[in-house]
This record gives sequence, structure tokens and C-alpha cells, in this order.
Amino acid sequence: MSSLTISNHGLRNSGGIERYALTLVRGLHERGVRPTFIAKRFDPALPEVAWVDPIRVRMTGLPGKLHDLYFDWRIRRIKARRGLFPLIACNQTGAADIAICGSTHPGYLAAMGQRAGMSDRWKIALEHAHLTHAQVVVAHSRRMAEEAQRFHGVPAQKIRLLYPPVDGERFSVAGADARQRLREQLGLAPDRAVFLLASTGHKRKGLDLLVDFFRSTELPVSLVVAGRPIPVTEPHIRYLGYRNDIENVYRAVDFTIVASVYEPFGLVGVESVLCGTPVLIADGVGCAEVIRPPAGIAFDRQRDGSLGQAVADAVGRWQVGAHRLETPAALLGYDPSVTVHIDALLELVQALAAGRGQP
Repeated sequence: MSSLTISNHGLRNSGGIERYALTLVRGLHERGVRPTFIAKRFDPALPEVAWVDPIRVRMTGLPGKLHDLYFDWRIRRIKARRGLFPLIACNQTGAADIAICGSTHPGYLAAMGQRAGMSDRWKIALEHAHLTHAQVVVAHSRRMAEEAQRFHGVPAQKIRLLYPPVDGERFSVAGADARQRLREQLGLAPDRAVFLLASTGHKRKGLDLLVDFFRSTELPVSLVVAGRPIPVTEPHIRYLGYRNDIENVYRAVDFTIVASVYEPFGLVGVESVLCGTPVLIADGVGCAEVIRPPAGIAFDRQRDGSLGQAVADAVGRWQVGAHRLETPAALLGYDPSVTVHIDALLELVQALAAGRGQP
């Protein structure tokens, strides 16, 4: 297993796929597996960096739109020169043996109502190579499995549905006293139901929809945003900054909202539930496949009044103190443990390494 290789844009704290890559490294480390890791950036402050054999691909001097193409080219060369096999690729590269499908670019463009430009066509071509050249495609949701087939013609038998894992020790329920201290530290209003949006891409994550609602509603609610700065100043809308302790924010707030226009899975939803905090989930969000009521409250972005009704339902539960989740794991439709996910990935790795063909 020492030849196992992972590639991703970075090994650092950032978006969902970076969090996924860090989780893979931690899970493998617990098994005594030290993978090679190919990335553009490594955060030396993270313990995970010491648990891999790093190969850094530098992008100095290259225009940003060419980064992914150059990274793919370098991965191919590195893999061939060093005989690396199998490669679990979290980024788009035609060198993947096991291709992680956490999103599709045609799906994103369609959801956002955008036409493909030149750089979009480059991305789609690279994504096509990523999914069609790999021996196995790991789809992080049923939606991703369907998009891989629809947009790239990937055969269904080549796709393995494997929902992403969540660190159950980090994302867990806090006691009432600890939760109250967290609320005080964050300065959350005691007389309002507090809703969280975790966002590093506000247009895709639906910030505009939420701002329009929260600035006009008369319900006793407030919205807090963690991630990138927001261009909003409203009495009941606050920016919390970028949080490396997002688990404590989940524990402190009353509800999380996933209002994305396009969300292939949405780790935020499962992480929030595991911290005991219910989620309002927009129609079409991937994690809605695995979050059961009362942990999930559904709404339709396209239907007038649907978000307002979902928030009102949530506030009703908050007002009677019935909103916290006591047994969150029982409200998920899969086992999100890192161990289960690593077991499944290693089965694929071993099948490929043994030359048995399609696992």
C-alpha cells in the first residue's frame, strides 16, 4: 500500500474538496498508510503534511486559467516517471486511476445559467479526461453519478456511489453549558433563532436569497455568515469571519442553511447535523439524499414563500425548545465515519493493484 498516491490542488484548510483530502490523509494515517501526495500547495502548519510524501507542483509565472491544465500535465509526467499506481485524484486529471467526482462543470454552468466560454471548455475537456480515463469513478452523491453519465457518458457500471466522510470526533454534539458558552463567545442574540450560512462562494451558495429574506422578515431570527467577507451591513445579518473552528459555530447556532444554487453534496449539511444542529436544505442539494427529517427541513429556491415557510417552521421548533438533535447519526442515511469510507476506498485500491479489473 506504500505506492498509493493522492492528488489535489492543495493539502490545506479550504473548501470542501480540500477538507475531503485532509480527511483521507488522516484516515490513512490511522491505518499506517503513508501516501504520496501531489499538490500545488501544502500548509506546513498542518499535521497531515507530515503524514505524506509530498510532491509540490509550482505554478510560478503561469496565468491562472492555465493552472489546472499545467497541473494535469505535471501529474501525468510525475506519475509515469515514478511509476505511481494507483492514483486517487481529487482534482481533475487524466492521470486518475480512481477519479473522485465531487462536482461537474457542465452541471455547475447549467445551474448558474451560464454559457461556456473558452476557459470553461478547457475545464470540461479536462474533467472529461478525468472521468473517462479512470478505471473507477467515485461519485459523492447520486446527483454526481447521474451528471457523470449525462454530461460525460461514463458507464453506470464504472461508477461507485460513496458519500464523503466526516470526522465524527471533530463534528459532535456539545452539552448545553458548553453550547451556551459558545453562543456568548460568538455574541449570538439570545432572543433570536440564529441561522448559519457557511460560504466561500456567495453567489453559488445563495447569499443574495438569504439577505433578501432576513433583511425583510419580521420573524425573530438572525443570519450569521462564516467564510468570505460579505458586502452587507444589516442589524440581524452578521459576518463571523473565516473560521477554522467551524464545528463550534455549528454547535452554537440554532440552524444551518444550505441554500446553494448548485451543491453536488454539501459537507456542511452532514457536519451540522452531527453537531446536533438541523439544516434547512434547498431542493437539489446533494446532501438532501442522506439527511432525514427532523434533521433536514426542505425548501424550494424557485417557489415563492418556500424559504419563508421553512424558516417559520424552524422558528416554531426553536420557540418550544424542540429543535436540537439528540441522536444525529440516526438521522443520516449513511454511515459518515472515516473508517467506513477508507475501507471502501482501500477495497478499490486493492482490486486495481491486484489487476482484477473493474471492482
